[in-house]
Amino acid sequence: MKKVFIIHGFQGAPNGAWRPWLMSELQKEEIYACALSMPNPSNPVLSEWVEEIKRHVERNKRDQIYLVGHSLGVPAILRYLESEDALKIKGAVLISGPIYKTTKKKVESFLKSPFNFATIKSKVKSIAVIHGDNDKSVSLEQGEYLAKELNASLTIIKKGGHLNGSSGGMNLPQCLDALHKMIK
Repeated sequence: MKKVFIIHGFQGAPNGAWRPWLMSELQKEEIYACALSMPNPSNPVLSEWVEEIKRHVERNKRDQIYLVGHSLGVPAILRYLESEDALKIKGAVLISGPIYKTTKKKVESFLKSPFNFATIKSKVKSIAVIHGDNDKSVSLEQGEYLAKELNASLTIIKKGGHLNGSSGGMNLPQCLDALHKMIK
């Protein structure tokens, strides 16, 4: 069975912005979709977020797993994939994700060391990066760098902002399209 797990960002919630829309669209196609409730979203702890992703992937290891991350959900997915015991997954869609060091104390543990892109690429069959061209929270440069390092497709959304509810993002067809390409 195909299963999509969606990881929200810092101070996010499972049912925010475009996540309910994406789950609904996937369920119409009989693809299981679930937005995870990440622990302590206002005071995130990297090990807790990685463990939550790991728990869902391992519990469903006989299925075809796809991960979708938004904002802080992106480095959480990347840290999971670079971990020694991460299982190989079918695909990942990485949306508006920071990858550089930050001055934000509450999320610095997610970004303080460089990512092992070679290991990450070895654990996922297909990767897509989606980013707004005017994101004030995470620069487009970070999305471009991430796509380059992961040999991933890059979709840039004009005037998309941070691709969250505050940016008016109540649906994200580009994410659904990216998943369709991976699932085929």
